[in-house]
Amino acid sequence: MPKIVSPQVEYEGLLTQVKQIAPEIFDQNGHFLNLLEGRWQEPGTPRDFVSPVDGRTLGALPMLDGATAQRAVEFAKSEAAVWGKTDLDERRAKVQDCLNLLRDHVELIGKLLIWEIGKTYKLGFTDIDRCIDGVQWYVDGIEDMLGKRTPIGLVSNIASWNYPMSVLMHAVLVQVLCGNSVIAKTPTDGGFISLSLAFALARRAGLPVTLVSGPGGELSDVLVKNQAVDCLSFVGGRYNGRNIADALGSVHKRYMLEMEGVNTYGIWDYSDWATLADQLKKGYDYGKQRCTAYVRFVVQRQQFPKFLETYWNVMHSLRVGNPTLVDNADDKLPDLAFGPVINANQAKDLDRLYVNALQTGATPLLEGQLDDSLFLPDQDRSAYFAPRALVNLPRQSELYFKEPFGPIDSIVLVDRIEELVGEMNISNGALVSAIASDDEKLARRTAKEVRAFKVGINKLRSRGDREEVFGGMGESWKGAFVGGKLLVEAVTNGDQPILGNFEDALLLPENP
Repeated sequence: MPKIVSPQVEYEGLLTQVKQIAPEIFDQNGHFLNLLEGRWQEPGTPRDFVSPVDGRTLGALPMLDGATAQRAVEFAKSEAAVWGKTDLDERRAKVQDCLNLLRDHVELIGKLLIWEIGKTYKLGFTDIDRCIDGVQWYVDGIEDMLGKRTPIGLVSNIASWNYPMSVLMHAVLVQVLCGNSVIAKTPTDGGFISLSLAFALARRAGLPVTLVSGPGGELSDVLVKNQAVDCLSFVGGRYNGRNIADALGSVHKRYMLEMEGVNTYGIWDYSDWATLADQLKKGYDYGKQRCTAYVRFVVQRQQFPKFLETYWNVMHSLRVGNPTLVDNADDKLPDLAFGPVINANQAKDLDRLYVNALQTGATPLLEGQLDDSLFLPDQDRSAYFAPRALVNLPRQSELYFKEPFGPIDSIVLVDRIEELVGEMNISNGALVSAIASDDEKLARRTAKEVRAFKVGINKLRSRGDREEVFGGMGESWKGAFVGGKLLVEAVTNGDQPILGNFEDALLLPENP
């Protein structure tokens, strides 16, 4: 029997639900609008948005120009003064109202994320659940975390497409809870429909939030450098992050810039291969399109046979396919390792990086193939990329120093512990790393030499949430550290220095 798109996630039905729940986010012709000046308006220049799942058009991003975005920033700034003086109990009550509204629509948002960014059914729900549960933790404990600190003003948010709820929406609601007004840019590569619904619910709850779409080059000066913006929260690439840090450092503006680094897993004198197998499989969530994905394995040469056996078995157990398909209408959605990467261009770039590695002398270890049974017969597969792995990656390969942001692993063999440390530090800073060894003392001692913000000992490390601090080292992060009380401190003013990875000039003054 041929596969079908499951009726429970059929896109047209989901879009109908969005229009019923939040009709204000559409104009009379059904085009998406921007949220600025307290209301949904301005369709901008519509740009078709294509689903990575099967190439269908989901709608059109309402792309604004810089002048219109300037209006949005000016109004958002005007809301900061009033909201900042609003009593904490009232702010907390309104954020709680927003969370309650989001809970009513968890199922819809989780399913939208399948179509918008290619999440599997399970991971779509994980994203929205982590957002709600995380913000609830702040709502319940905000009084102690905030103390006598005061809002910073207007916070601008620019984030990547991969976690629109648990990263972007989560940050926005905590910033508002702390007394700030907020403006956010929808990620151009995906998530604008689910974010539009979430922001509509937030606005209904009385929260001072603004949401705009537009090209990064057009809106950068407005959302980053404009003097009305008091703080920037950015998640994206290292190149853009460096430019932003340079621009903001000269004006002493508060910022949190999360950038990429090559997260590595080192293996030395290790024997618990069953545990490593579980970690390898877990590491493939969302096709390694995560800032904390492990894409480089530095392995003691004499351990390579056991590592290879473990790795090979895990890779051949992964199922990659269309996350919406079932055999029968009543079937549950499949348990896939991951679906598509974010778009066809990303799949092409991953292939380019892989070919470049081969041309410069890398040895191919694995070239995964897509399983026809996990797709519709004639569907668009241009955004799908099966796992690949390389060994002996030369330094002249682009992948040697680069995070692929997708399912390509590189494996490096070393003979001395000093080599292991050196090969784990090739990107001048990372968000996370891990070291696996039966000798825990050696692992902990070695971890101190690894330039990563978090280093797991015989376990993966992740971004974390709630009370766990998150940041980066070196070029992987610039600005205030976040998580728990530090996230509150990052978007408020007080009499203590902000903790983070700043340029020297920004370390001390909170109120320049």
